Amino acid sequence: MPPQNLEQTRWFTEEIQPHERSLRSYLQRTLPSLYDVDDIVQDCFSRILRAQEKGQVRSPRPLLFTIARNAVRDFFHQRSRVEMVPMSELSALPVLDHGPGLLESICRRQELSLLAQAIDSLPTRCREVVLLRKIKGLSQKEIAQTLGISEHTVEALATKGARRCSAYLRRRGVFTA
Repeated sequence: MPPQNLEQTRWFTEEIQPHERSLRSYLQRTLPSLYDVDDIVQDCFSRILRAQEKGQVRSPRPLLFTIARNAVRDFFHQRSRVEMVPMSELSALPVLDHGPGLLESICRRQELSLLAQAIDSLPTRCREVVLLRKIKGLSQKEIAQTLGISEHTVEALATKGARRCSAYLRRRGVFTA
């Protein structure tokens, strides 16, 4: 909310703006995100300008920080509100997710990361064959044609890659069958 007239602009510039740095510092210690800080600063400026328009500001700095404290309280109060949903509507909500849980998802990501490391550790030609076979799903014949090698070599490199990846994962505590 920009000041409306020259007197209000002068008042804001002299009485409020000098406290912006300390206000931001206070809010950064209190709020979880810098985006929230910017929003609350603007809200505080808007509130104090409205109060000044009504002629209610005798001590600008204390009022600014009181407004800030109340704005932070409002912010947390608003974020902590829980939407009440009637019991009859619970079946429509996607609360019961039958997908993998958080722990399972994290474990899968870690295992995939280890698998990527295992594949990266393979010799170049072996890695190419494993990626083309397991990731791209190409047949041995297609891989042989693409790389210009025999199908027998493709089979040997794929087997070698699978064994090395399996050993790599076992060494890092992932049990493979």
